[in-house]
Amino acid sequence: MSEENIVLREATFNPKVKTYIFFIVLFLLITSVIGIVLIPFWIFGLGQWLSGKFFKTLSCSITNKHLKFSKGLIVHIEKTIPLENIQDLSFIGGPILRAFGLTLIKVETAGGGGHHNQNMMSMLGIENAEEFKQTILAQREKIIKEKFSFNQSPTAVSASDVQLLSDIKNELVEIKNILAKK
Repeated sequence: MSEENIVLREATFNPKVKTYIFFIVLFLLITSVIGIVLIPFWIFGLGQWLSGKFFKTLSCSITNKHLKFSKGLIVHIEKTIPLENIQDLSFIGGPILRAFGLTLIKVETAGGGGHHNQNMMSMLGIENAEEFKQTILAQREKIIKEKFSFNQSPTAVSASDVQLLSDIKNELVEIKNILAKK
């Protein structure tokens, strides 16, 4: 297994996510004209089945270098974000989410690009969300410190490197002397 693929932590999701999805979709069906026809199907089986299927697609893990997240039934979304690109982690917990005992973690990343949504990711219902957030931030800090210290510390130079540089210097001096004579 390569060093970049070592999973440090797998997220677990609160089963209340299924109920939350069921009621959010039910609300959307109630507010739409076409959805009113689908409400009985949603309430008497289809809703529980689809929200359960969606719940099974949720996965999130922290590796040495990345945050990986996937979800979705019809449209499957899989995102891998380098930890060093994470700019902000925030919690969203409005009254509806709090009623279900859920938290939404919003991840904002650095990067160009036209669309604001490409630089964001939301993870709903991670259990022990604060602890998961702290794990992400700690690993991010570790990566940034390693990168910074690698760039700041003098690297070890082998004897062959010194000899090569010395040979290059001597060749340049010879070229300089030849050009000076012309």
